[in-house]
Amino acid sequence: MSLLRALKRSPLALQSTILFQGFDPSFTDGDRESVEKLGLDHFTADKTALYQADLIILSAPVEVNIALLDEISRLAPPSTLVSDVSSTKSLIARRAHELGLPFLGMHPMAGKEQQGYRESHEELLQGRRVILCDDNNLLAGDKGSFLVALLESAGCTTLSMTPDEHDRIIAKISHLPQLLSTMLMTHCGESISKSGPGFATLARLAGSSWKIWRDIITTNSNNIAEELEGFSRELAQLSGEIRQRNLEPLESHFNEANQLYQTLKEMNRS
Repeated sequence: MSLLRALKRSPLALQSTILFQGFDPSFTDGDRESVEKLGLDHFTADKTALYQADLIILSAPVEVNIALLDEISRLAPPSTLVSDVSSTKSLIARRAHELGLPFLGMHPMAGKEQQGYRESHEELLQGRRVILCDDNNLLAGDKGSFLVALLESAGCTTLSMTPDEHDRIIAKISHLPQLLSTMLMTHCGESISKSGPGFATLARLAGSSWKIWRDIITTNSNNIAEELEGFSRELAQLSGEIRQRNLEPLESHFNEANQLYQTLKEMNRS
């Protein structure tokens, strides 16, 4: 929903004739009224009408999105560009290829630990990166280039990579931090009443929904497991350095981390 709101208010969308329509089978009448007030032009349960679009963006959990591809292949015109905002790309891109669908994976690198349209905000993607996964040179086509222009008009920056590359990288910078935050919270559970804001900042991702993360872990399990195993080895080495009071490598870790943190801050300011 944040993506819809950001695109809806972009200068390019305001000067173009774009109909934003959508559907969610779990929505009540009240939910429907709310999302229409937030910017959705038309809420429709008519799948044939829904899929007669230049661009379809799937925003359910990734395994639901994968299942929807079969329906899209039956009902959507062959020229319809299909995208998604799932956190994993390899399996959905593979299934889209099997069905002959023009698929361009999309991953906005912004969000909250809370889910749902009530947590959306039109400025959540402002200045954020959107990863585009293109195995079929779709970014060079009219619809792909218009999508990039629309994202940039909404204040995003874009970068492209393959679906497999995406899943390896995101396992390191997104999925690993989520699981570390989750395990940190359960590890420290008996002591959190004595914690301060630093702990809360580090543990923020522990508030994420299992409903979303179940599909992410299922569809990227090998990459996530490899990152966890590699990080576990580094933790074991760190534990040995601390137990032996070997301060030189610890100082090196701090210095490198300080430099990388400054780089990260600069990236998020630009």
